[in-house]
Amino acid sequence: MCIVKVALMITCLGDIFRPEVGVATVRLLRRLGVQVEFPDGQTCCGQPFFNSGYPKLAQDVARHTIDVFERAAVDAVVVPSGSCAAMVKVEYPELFHEDAAWHKRATDLATRTHELSDFLVNVLGREDVGANYRGKVTYHYACHLRALGLKDEAVRLIRAIRGIEYVPLDGLEDCCGFGGSFAVRFPEISGAIVNDKAQAIMRTGADVVVTTDAGCLMNIAGRLHRLGSGVRAMHLVELLQT
Repeated sequence: MCIVKVALMITCLGDIFRPEVGVATVRLLRRLGVQVEFPDGQTCCGQPFFNSGYPKLAQDVARHTIDVFERAAVDAVVVPSGSCAAMVKVEYPELFHEDAAWHKRATDLATRTHELSDFLVNVLGREDVGANYRGKVTYHYACHLRALGLKDEAVRLIRAIRGIEYVPLDGLEDCCGFGGSFAVRFPEISGAIVNDKAQAIMRTGADVVVTTDAGCLMNIAGRLHRLGSGVRAMHLVELLQT
């Protein structure tokens, strides 16, 4: 199937903390010949309620999200976040397993929704997206990519960038410690986990660490800053858009 028009789901953290990720996503997709629409009625995907044990409230937010993206006349929904993509693709159908009508609508949206690296590699069939970057780069694998069944898509995209030196990260798949509200509820544990991740990143000698989720990016960047590290933290799409 040739995807010609998509809707961008920006996510809460992207909207508030990393709007440049949304801008870079639109620019990259347009460069690849994809039309991009931004449904301005979108809000949170409902994951904070769901993870905190409030499924009914999560359903309310999910219904709104489903309504908004159903109205978008697009072939697919693209999300520059594994965690929000996993919420829509994995949890939305389960949220409505007792409601046949909403379960169908949730499943339809789940089928059309793709995390960005998944969309680029597995839907568009593109690894080389025309990016150029001279520098040493390492990569953190965000936990929710597992729930989506994604493995090395991001690494394949990184390796295809012209001029780049990719350095594998020890403990590539180890959690960064963010986990949404986990970082708030268990700050000491979260802090210890992200400290280990930051130390591993610094040992690579990389100039840049990239990841696919704004939450991981925020947590890792904060710890690197507090350690006085000069390593830059970037979303994958910011690198691909160079």
